[in-house]
Amino acid sequence: MFCGNSAHTLDEKGRVFVSKRFQEGLSRTEDGTLVAYLSRGQDACLYLFSESGFQRALAELNTSVFSGEDLRGVKRVFLANTVRVELDGSGRILIPEKQRDGAGLGRDIVMVGVGDRAEIWPKAAWEKYEAANLKKLDHIDRVLAGEPTRTQG
Repeated sequence: MFCGNSAHTLDEKGRVFVSKRFQEGLSRTEDGTLVAYLSRGQDACLYLFSESGFQRALAELNTSVFSGEDLRGVKRVFLANTVRVELDGSGRILIPEKQRDGAGLGRDIVMVGVGDRAEIWPKAAWEKYEAANLKKLDHIDRVLAGEPTRTQG
């Protein structure tokens, strides 16, 4: 499970260190190399999945071959914007330029654990998102029940 958050810096080559707590949730190849799947996510962030987490997400998209235009479109775009990445000996991944540009990543980023995956956000975008959504914790019971909430602020 991925939880917590940490601030990181992209280097000039587009590499970023994956914190140890997130590395522990990733998959290993037979030779011990840590691997992950990096995909374009919602809300202009990137998703970082373990191999098993990616397989579960993919299974949700594979409900039926002919399941409607929207699902086919989402599946095509999701998979077209997903890459398998390996962590180097320093615990870094290379975020391809297409994914960096799609998420608007600059030098300062934040990795956020959200249970089944980690998310990679531009630091300023994460801070704005977190501030806008933090009050929802006051109504977590209603959020979990699917009830509408009204935040005061």
